[in-house]
Amino acid sequence: MTRPGAGPSVAISQQDVRRLCEFLYRRTGMSFADNKRYYIDRRLAERIAATGCGSFADYFAMLRADAEHEIEHLVNSFTVNETYFDREEHQLRCMTASLLDELLTRKGPDETLRIWSVPCSTGEEPYSIAIWLMEHWRDVDKYNIEIVGSDIDTSALQKAEQGIYGERALMRLTRDVVARYFKPLSPGKYQIDPGLRESIRFTHANLVDAADMAQYRDFDIVFCRNVLIYFDDASRRIAAENLYDCLRPGGFICLGHSETMSRISPLFRIRRFPDAIIYQKPGADHDEQQ
Repeated sequence: MTRPGAGPSVAISQQDVRRLCEFLYRRTGMSFADNKRYYIDRRLAERIAATGCGSFADYFAMLRADAEHEIEHLVNSFTVNETYFDREEHQLRCMTASLLDELLTRKGPDETLRIWSVPCSTGEEPYSIAIWLMEHWRDVDKYNIEIVGSDIDTSALQKAEQGIYGERALMRLTRDVVARYFKPLSPGKYQIDPGLRESIRFTHANLVDAADMAQYRDFDIVFCRNVLIYFDDASRRIAAENLYDCLRPGGFICLGHSETMSRISPLFRIRRFPDAIIYQKPGADHDEQQ
């Protein structure tokens, strides 16, 4: 199959696609079905053209050598960053209505409440968590709170740090909330308040890389939504085990509405709250809670 690019057209065979998908799978855990062939071809052709390679073989050699950080560029081109503020709001309600009260019974006055959004895409989710806490949790000023946003896509992380969004990303926020936390830049463009931007730390993370994930520990709540659907069963189990290690005993993990941890890993216990179903890492002081 031949796709036009910025440079000469390059033939991409089914075998080439399989080699690329196997490479991506080993690196990221992402698994692409045959019905994604056009999606794969288009992004592969774009990267071959961008690097000026004359063939798939040349490009794949460059990729394996990671010349010019091409692995990072390729992974960035294959990630999906479609999101908006207050997505799956019921989980945010559950956080302030149920999860925090339970978590804080085990914390001392000087301990930090740690929340992780992974993948965080272009920042809408970790900023949503921060805004929700300020708007809906009366004790927000009584505790030290750390929010970390992580993603495998470095270009998305750069956008998250800039905190600039269009009308569509803000569609679920009220005008009052937008006025309090965003500064208009131009028609249809808004930037998160500088203080809020500085309060969230953005980092790179690969959910299936145990060495990479080892730096993330002792989180109380993890929001890991709508990413495991891109993994196969083996990669989901690896990601679940890595996420389990990132949580404190008794900590909670929130998945996307179409994801269920009970089909992935037996490590977590299911907790049914009024607003949402959440998964919990067992802890010695919670053995009797269900």
